[in-house]
Amino acid sequence: MTAFFVLVAALLACLPPGAVAQTVDTSDWVCEFCPFRTGHQADFEVGVGSVSDDSAYFDNASGLGEEGVIGIVDGSGGFSSDGQQVEWTLEDLGLDARFAELSGGRQGSYGYLLSYREIPQRKFITTDTIFERSGPGELSLPAGWVRAGSTGGFSALASSLRPRDIESDRSILGIGGRYSARSPFSAFANYRRQQHEGTTILGGASFSTSSLLPVSFDYTTDEVDLGVRYAMQNGFLSLAYYLSDFGSAGNAFSWENPFASIAGAESGQLAQPPDNRFQQLRFAGGFGSRATGSHLSFTAAAGRIDQDALLLPYTTNGSLDTALPRSALNGEVDTTNFAATFTTRAIDNARVKVSYRFDERDNKTPREVWSRVITDSFVSGDSEQNTPYSFQRLTLSMSADYDLLDALRLSGGWGRRTVDREFQEVANQTEDTGWGRIRWRFRQVLDIEARGGIAKRDIDRYSERVAVQMQQNPLLRKYNLAYRYREFAEIDIHASVPNRPVSLTINGFYADDSYSESQLGMVSGDDLRFTADLNWAISDRTSVYLSTGIEEISSEQLGSESFSTADWRANNDDDFLTYGAGLRFLDIGDSIDLHLDYTRSEGTSRIDMVTASGGPSRFPDLETTLDYLYARLAYRRSERLELAATLRYQRFAMDDWSLDDVGPATVPQVLTPGAEAYDDKVLVFGLSFIYRVGNAAGSNRN
Repeated sequence: MTAFFVLVAALLACLPPGAVAQTVDTSDWVCEFCPFRTGHQADFEVGVGSVSDDSAYFDNASGLGEEGVIGIVDGSGGFSSDGQQVEWTLEDLGLDARFAELSGGRQGSYGYLLSYREIPQRKFITTDTIFERSGPGELSLPAGWVRAGSTGGFSALASSLRPRDIESDRSILGIGGRYSARSPFSAFANYRRQQHEGTTILGGASFSTSSLLPVSFDYTTDEVDLGVRYAMQNGFLSLAYYLSDFGSAGNAFSWENPFASIAGAESGQLAQPPDNRFQQLRFAGGFGSRATGSHLSFTAAAGRIDQDALLLPYTTNGSLDTALPRSALNGEVDTTNFAATFTTRAIDNARVKVSYRFDERDNKTPREVWSRVITDSFVSGDSEQNTPYSFQRLTLSMSADYDLLDALRLSGGWGRRTVDREFQEVANQTEDTGWGRIRWRFRQVLDIEARGGIAKRDIDRYSERVAVQMQQNPLLRKYNLAYRYREFAEIDIHASVPNRPVSLTINGFYADDSYSESQLGMVSGDDLRFTADLNWAISDRTSVYLSTGIEEISSEQLGSESFSTADWRANNDDDFLTYGAGLRFLDIGDSIDLHLDYTRSEGTSRIDMVTASGGPSRFPDLETTLDYLYARLAYRRSERLELAATLRYQRFAMDDWSLDDVGPATVPQVLTPGAEAYDDKVLVFGLSFIYRVGNAAGSNRN
């Protein structure tokens, strides 16, 4: 937060004195603290508003979900002189979601960027908990708590519940710069710090019972990107270094078990995400030939991920005799990436493109034999090795465009992707994709583009031995590893009326997936999408638009209750409908603008089951509805001063059987925070004035 106010102060220091307070001619104002004496401009919007209700859904990333008065503070501007320039932006300073940015430099010489952003993230404001924060990373039971074997026996539950919102805040500070000397060399340096802190929900299990815990977290990620570039007559070379350093304020959190448990298992402990670091060195280049219209570009990178945080003990139960085989994971993963693309127009009316990409993840984390402790209650007696997953992925693609006629273009392509994995059911996987496209343009009236193709994913074999080792049904095929045959088609149509400001855009897409070699798991999937947009500029001052979109996603999966062949089936169907309309009226009476926008989205998800033990059944439908209305009325008092009234109405409602009527004690073996499904309505109203200053070249305002 301190960084935010420092940045705002730097921006305001570059404003002319009395920029908002005075209403006199400002064409001669200059920046007192900046070297830019001409070509300056700025727009300021200042006002006040109100939010009608609290809402986690609408407060998420917007800052418009907390009841009460809000400030409206926005601005943007710039200065330029003798090839130097500064641009600045302020957004939503009166909200929890705010942004400020300052950038500038001299073209071909140097540049800089300073930015700050705050993002609120609200998940639930209807949750309650019995847990109290007794220390950093510690949750304790309230005084007088009586343990029981199920939530129905929690006699002190009602009196112990206290509100605890599930929310977080993210702040991002960015600093960057570039420098180009009077030589072929240039350099850049960028730094970004991201702070993310708040409360989330994690499950704390204790044998057959579990508590959904309000866990506090505080994460920091520092990123550094440095590099140099060498420019040549027909290309360039660059060398860069990247660092991402993640840290957590605590390595673990602990909680007291509210359920009755065996001796020694009255508390539990879980690890927080461990500190880790990723470093990468990149080498890139590009070369072109104007004579042949050819261009070659490439990128090669080598990186390493390190994670050596101390491990937690197996259990908090001191009566269990266990010892870790080593104190830290000593995780180490090497990454290798190479990509190259070649394009050419050496053939008349044609363009050819070839791309190659190689990615490798070599997990060198040492393997160890580990014991298993079941929810702090007993030692299982089983031992397992950690699995350092590695893979190599290779992608090759070729495509070509050919202008058969002035209005007709044919395109086609082929691509192959191969993946080699370690310690997974499928060691080698290959997917081939072929596609074709045709585009026809009829004058300026009609533009039609149709594309279709086939993708086939083959596997060398599905190792049932690996599946059994993971205690899976050997007939199961994971959808991302299984054989798949896909057919897809897409069409885009853009039409306009000759000599009329009316245009229509239509897009349609369909894909059909078949997993014909899977006896258990996903066996089919379909995706159908359609959108349409109509725009009509009725006059220079009036325009209207209409839009609609639908999407239907369906899938079928087979499973087994008896750990053998398929004896149950599930069909999932998701339907989405979105439509909206908007109007723009400008210069009503030469001084009034009116904008109206309305959008409605509806979603329904259905899950039908047929089981061997229960026959046909159906889960309650999952439904969501979103309504959004935006209206803005602006009155131009002069070319510099504008008054505005803004209205937003938002409503989001959902039916979710996993949340509806599920209180803290509804599930006998699970203590929940009692989160409620969203049913939020928010009305936001604001009054503001916009003031414009400056004499930017090319501006239509004096």
